[in-house]
Order: sequence, then structure tokens, then C-alpha cells
Amino acid sequence: MANFAKPSVPRFSVDVYQNEYLPEGGREVNAIVTVTATGGGTLGAGLGPGAADGRPSAAVAIMVDCSGSMDYPPAKMRNARDATAAAIDTLRDGTRFAVIAGTHVATEVYPGDGGLAVASPPTRHRAKQALRRLAAGGGTAIGTWLRLADRLLSSADVTLRHGILLTDGRNEHETPEDLRAALDACAGRFTCDARGVGTDWEVKEVTGIASALLGTADIVADPAGLAADFTRMMETAMDKEVADVALRVWTPVGTAIRYVKQVAPAVEDLTARRAEAGPRAGDYPTGSWGDESRDYHLCVEVPPAGLGREMLAARVSLVIPQAEGPAQNLGAQGLVRAVWTDDMAASTAISPQVAHYTGQAELAHVIRQGLDLRKVGDFDGATAKLGRAVQLASASGNADTAKLLSKVVDVVDAATGTVRLKTRVAEADEMTLETRSTKTVRVKK
Repeated sequence: MANFAKPSVPRFSVDVYQNEYLPEGGREVNAIVTVTATGGGTLGAGLGPGAADGRPSAAVAIMVDCSGSMDYPPAKMRNARDATAAAIDTLRDGTRFAVIAGTHVATEVYPGDGGLAVASPPTRHRAKQALRRLAAGGGTAIGTWLRLADRLLSSADVTLRHGILLTDGRNEHETPEDLRAALDACAGRFTCDARGVGTDWEVKEVTGIASALLGTADIVADPAGLAADFTRMMETAMDKEVADVALRVWTPVGTAIRYVKQVAPAVEDLTARRAEAGPRAGDYPTGSWGDESRDYHLCVEVPPAGLGREMLAARVSLVIPQAEGPAQNLGAQGLVRAVWTDDMAASTAISPQVAHYTGQAELAHVIRQGLDLRKVGDFDGATAKLGRAVQLASASGNADTAKLLSKVVDVVDAATGTVRLKTRVAEADEMTLETRSTKTVRVKK
């Protein structure tokens, strides 16, 4: 009998960066919470069955758009088949998987029996043979693809559940409410990376799918790049070691949480996703983790206090919520403090980390605003917003975003945000800027 190793998962650590000093009457406390997962730890029981190599068990559903538009140009469908085959080749032995063809309905292409296949050389070969049946025709109803993925992924007793979704068009054969209902039903059940290929899809739909399901979103403007992108996505999915991690925030009586946002590697507002976790505590979902580090911006409103007083404004920890019984604590904790002082220099200083990520969040916001204004013909408003974006990108050292902005505006002076809108902008460049607008650069600590 095989001697399976116990699943290896990261050890978590929490570091808090803030200026804890408030002036007399001050009430707002801001902190950047850095969560780092490093390999080599062991959670022990409770993670479900492990794979033969000692990693946690996983299931993946690949959803491929097969609507009629995937035939224009014909190479697009061929590239999608090749990309799916590359992703299948990247699957770790023992991973459960399925391939779904998405049109106005969802069809299980492989294994086709209402369940999941187990990755091995023979099943990978059979799955790639089945990809030949992928052909373009029909409409687009992404909510049906997600619901089928959910049914298939939930059929296996695994630790990690993940989806990869590819689309080349707009979700025209179901209502926005249908898609939102499907996302609500799937949220917390599996994570999902979403990709738009070409330039005929809707950025807000694709980024909305990734946001709701705690995955990544990106554009693959040239279909020839799909195989490399799918391989990278699957490699990242295979590197995940623990699922359903939540940021648990406890606050004392009299305090209120204004917001909780992920700010690196991308901006994602988690405030509305809070799940109550006992007296004065709430859990904010963060999805699946491997060896990585992420930053979160916590803003707490505290009751005013006299000079010289200090208090614990919040306690942050990492947990895995359980359907029944107490959450599994991952043994990492950070404290956010508030101290009232009459030292003006201390109370007016802004934490470099807080300042940096406040700027990064504003950068993402003004890019979206600027592009929306440009689309409706408000060129003065668009110039102002995108100029501010150039200024913020330059100040924070976000070279990738600055480069994307330079394809939409001519930069006269980055430091002051003086720009001119380009008269002609490639649609792929505009969509790339919008899709990647939330990606941030890490602060230098």
C-alpha cells in the first residue's frame, strides 16, 4: 500500500505597518497588513485527502468558449484547443479535472460522465483527443458554464477547487442578473481565473467574474498567446497549497470597520464580503494560497479618547472557516493600535505603506474613470483623470501601468500629470489598460 505524505501547506505570518498616533479627537486608524505564506508548514488533519506527492488534492474545470464568434478568425478556435491541451499537460498527477464547452448552454466535453477524470498519462491523452470535438457555434451564456463547473467540482472530495474560463465575446444570451446569480451561487465554492481573447469581449464582465470568484483576469489580445497563458495559469493553480483562507478581523466595542481591501498584488475591495464570525469579529475571504505574499489595507474608526490614551483598534488573524464547528486557526496574528498624542509631528505623519497603497487604489480608480469618460466623449474629463493616473504611476514606480498608459495618452510631464489624449488608440491597448488597471506594485518596506 502506498504511503501518502501528509499534505504540506504554507506557514502564515502577519506583519502590520501603520502610524498608530492620532491627534486629539482623531478617529480613523489605517494599517497595511502584509500576509505571507511560506512553504514547509503542516496544518495536519482537516484538509481532505492528499495527492500521491504529498500535496493537497485538487480539482480543475476548464471552460472554453465555443460560441460562433470563436470561428472568426478560424485560428482562434484552434488556439483555444491548443491552450486547453497545454493546460491539461500541466495538471499534476492525481488532480481531478473536466473540460466544458461553453455556448448558450454548457456541455461537458471530458470526461463526459457527469463527474471528473483523474489526471494521469492515459486520461490526459483521452482528454486531448476529446478536444477535437470542440467546434464553434451557438451563443454565450457564461452563467451556465459556471454552474456546470460548480456541479462537477463539487462532486469530488478535494481540498482545492479551481476554474479557468476563456471567452471571446459578450455574455449576450443571458441577462446580467442571471450571470450575477450564478456568480453568487459559485462564490466561496471554487476560485476562477478568467481570460478574454481578442477584443470583442466586455472587460467589466471578465474582471467581474474573476473578482467574484477570487481569481485573476487578463486579456490575451493575440490568440497565439493562449497556450503560454493557460500553462502559466495552470502552473499557478497547481502550486496552491491551502484553500478558503479568510482574514479574520476582531475589533473592540465602539469601533467600526470602514473597509478592508486587498491592495497587492491587485486592488480588490473585500468590505462587502464580510461573514460574521462571532462577537465583534468578521471573516473576509482571500481564496487559495501557495508560497506568496499579499497586502491588505484595513481602515478602522475608533471612539475618540484623551491624550495619552491608547487602545487595540483591531486584531487580524488567518483562519480557515469550517461548515460546522470552529474555524481552523492558522497561527498568525497582527495587532493594529491607536495612541492619542499632542505631538503634531507624530500624529500627522503618514505611514509610507499606507500612503503608497492609497495612491495605488486611486490609480486603479482614476484609470477606470478616465477610460469611461473617453468612451462617452468627455475628452477633457478623460484627460484630467488619465493625467492623474500618469502622475500616480510615476510617483509610485508602477512602470507596467505607466507603459500601458503611454499607449493611450502622450505624456508631456509625468510628475505633474500633464498629458494629451492620443487621437488613435488600438482597441487592444485600451482594453489591456482597463483589464490590468487594478494590478499594483509592491511597496518597498
